[in-house]
Amino acid sequence: MSATRPQLPQEFVAAHKRRRMIDAMSELCSEQGYEATRIAHVVRRAHVARKTLYDNFAGKEELFLAAFDTTLAEAEVEVAEACESIPAAEWEVRTEAGLRALLGYVAANPAAARLALVEAPAASPTSAARYEAALDGFIARLRGAARPRSGHPATLEEALVGGTVWIVQRQVRRGGATTAVDLLPELVDFLFSPYRSVGKR
Repeated sequence: MSATRPQLPQEFVAAHKRRRMIDAMSELCSEQGYEATRIAHVVRRAHVARKTLYDNFAGKEELFLAAFDTTLAEAEVEVAEACESIPAAEWEVRTEAGLRALLGYVAANPAAARLALVEAPAASPTSAARYEAALDGFIARLRGAARPRSGHPATLEEALVGGTVWIVQRQVRRGGATTAVDLLPELVDFLFSPYRSVGKR
């Protein structure tokens, strides 16, 4: 009497295949860039049929955007979980915890980090807009956490977030995503020094 293999739920199988395609897009973009990546490469890497890909995504750009959105959502969950137990009044501790979590996500997911930080700004107008929207979200969070103080330029948080992202982006571009957490001390100093120097001469 032969044992029959248990049937996996169809929704689970479909979600698993979708995730494989997203991961394949991240890996391929990390290895060869968005422009050089083709649908044929993705279906081969993800071990799915071309029809399966087109059942889920309209094409390469839509798959790329899904990979970007997935990366951003996962990173935001990591940051939120790191910050949730820290009182809002302790904004420096809270911000450092969130930054540590974000760098940890980059280190654990180097291909996804490269897709989001290096490829997304230039892949297409839509991906560039989503990248800018994500930056705006981080700027708003820092501005809300730090609270406006007299003597600060209106663009301070924009400059701080932009500089922080540029430093992490450069690390990823150079192939150093897995050691991104090592950037934490210098990024903490960079982020907090303008607030700590207020009123000092």
